[in-house]
Amino acid sequence: MIFCKRIAALVPLLMLSVILRAQCPLENTAILGNEVISYNMYFNWQFVWVKVGTASMSTTSTTYQGASAFRTSLITRGNGKADKFFVLRDTLTGYCTQTLSPLHYRKGAQEGSYYTVDEASYSYPDGKCRVKLHRQKNDGTHVRDTKTLNHCVYDMVNLFQRARSFDLAGLAKGHEIKFEVTDGVKIIDALLRYRGKETVKGDNGKKYSCLRLEYIQIVKGKEKQIACFYVTDDAHHIPVRIDLSLRFGSAKAYLTNMQVTGN
Repeated sequence: MIFCKRIAALVPLLMLSVILRAQCPLENTAILGNEVISYNMYFNWQFVWVKVGTASMSTTSTTYQGASAFRTSLITRGNGKADKFFVLRDTLTGYCTQTLSPLHYRKGAQEGSYYTVDEASYSYPDGKCRVKLHRQKNDGTHVRDTKTLNHCVYDMVNLFQRARSFDLAGLAKGHEIKFEVTDGVKIIDALLRYRGKETVKGDNGKKYSCLRLEYIQIVKGKEKQIACFYVTDDAHHIPVRIDLSLRFGSAKAYLTNMQVTGN
């Protein structure tokens, strides 16, 4: 009887662990349709955190190739002060279905004098996941590839929106959710690691009870943390703080304002 109870308790964890590989559609429980969330950006400059600009994350209801969809953008912009040391101009855009299946992804990243563009376009023929990949390198050359898989793959924007609809109640601290993600012209192993609950203060002066999620890519068998998200411990999982690993250091974004409305 005790053994059966333990197995029953593990079922939700096992289901969550395989959900990213098992299916593309996911019930959307967090995104209402229209969100605009603003942040202050800070950069670690010689061991001191300096305010260097702003960031915004917006999600809107739209259409993509004639079907209802969500469009999400994450934009970071350094100010004039920051430009004296490095140029930070990142724009990430993703489209997904209303059931959060990825449709298109684009990342344009300018960090210092280094500029790249990554794109992924998704389709689902015969129950498979086909991804057309494109990378524009810093020297202006282009690399393209197409991969067809029996399971779903994701990108950073889509993954984050999906993670907001995960039911994390009851998960143990340190629990990992494995998946595959597009990265330029490659598909690589990655994971989300749940780090428990923390209280986070936004730049609006308010304190929030948050869930901490780490986004990690596996590069040559080694973990490389790309981002860390602190989302509100409620149904909508609004990101209050975002930590980013950049080519020239690390950055943090703290919530300043949020506007969330329904469709």
